[in-house]
Amino acid sequence: MRHLFALSLAALLTIGLAGPGFAACFADYKAKRDNPLRLHYGVIELSDAACDDPGRARTETAARLAAERWDLLTVMSTFGRDGLTQREKNAGKFFLRY
Repeated sequence: MRHLFALSLAALLTIGLAGPGFAACFADYKAKRDNPLRLHYGVIELSDAACDDPGRARTETAARLAAERWDLLTVMSTFGRDGLTQREKNAGKFFLRY
């Protein structure tokens, strides 16, 4: 009986801890660099909290892009895994790069 309880508890903990990991948050954005002017469209993975907070999505995206000397122009939208496939081709080398 004790073994069954321990096994059940382990299974519940595994499911409970893995559950949030299945959720994913992504954003598509536009960015630029000056001298010479360069523009790009990209897709980035964000924290789950950023999906519900446009300001946080913008802040997270801008910070990662700034590390590579890109200026964020706009976060176009936030979405889950289901939106990745349709954006991958357009993002090209900037698909999940940052």
